[in-house]
Amino acid sequence: MDLRAYLDRIDFHDPVIINRNVLYELQKKHLLNIPFENLDIHYGRKINLSVMDIYQKIIIDKRGGFCYELNGLFHQLLMRIGFNAKLISARVHSENGKYSPEYDHLAIIVNLENQDFLVDVGFGKFSLLPLRLETGKKIKDSFGQFQFKKHNADYYQINEIKNQELIPQYIFNLKERELSEFEERCIFHQTSEHSHFTKKKLISIARFDGRITLNNSQLKITRLEIEEVTNFAENQFETKLKQYFDIEIGIGSCQ
Repeated sequence: MDLRAYLDRIDFHDPVIINRNVLYELQKKHLLNIPFENLDIHYGRKINLSVMDIYQKIIIDKRGGFCYELNGLFHQLLMRIGFNAKLISARVHSENGKYSPEYDHLAIIVNLENQDFLVDVGFGKFSLLPLRLETGKKIKDSFGQFQFKKHNADYYQINEIKNQELIPQYIFNLKERELSEFEERCIFHQTSEHSHFTKKKLISIARFDGRITLNNSQLKITRLEIEEVTNFAENQFETKLKQYFDIEIGIGSCQ
């Protein structure tokens, strides 16, 4: 993995120093330059949890990915720089109030200055900056407000705060995991009709003032909390993908 190529991909050109400011800037730059997307699932391309395969796709081919790819690769970058980082497994909250199985989401914990930070560049619309793991305190972020609480003796819960209400996002514990442990769940999300990733194409990227999200037949652009939605015929998807994300993809071809 070429460290300089990765840093160029996320437009990071500051001195690489192991401190909080650099960690925060790395996550922010990653979110603003690399999209969250599930397109390979819909173009018949198997997603392999090989660091070099993910590096080729995201850094060289200038694509995006979903949590296993984005956080899996970002973890490698942090480790190469010298951060004390580990992969963790998270279970995502569902509308029925239950949580998905273990390994459903992959996130990162960085221990810095004797404090743990939740680092996540693969959860779609989430925080812009790493979240210091401290229960009960309201964390203000450019993309919202968040708060940790204990879920039970073993798990933490990260919540988004909306209208003074805690909206659960996912639960996790601090046990270190290997990327290979997520393989079974990664296959599930590529193949199962019960996975939301197989329902429709999705690509989304954060912007300083909002977000751009594209699916099979709809483009949503949010700027300064003003949302503009455009519907289009599904056969126009690749045109929109090129226009808004500068990605060309199809069966047997890729940017």
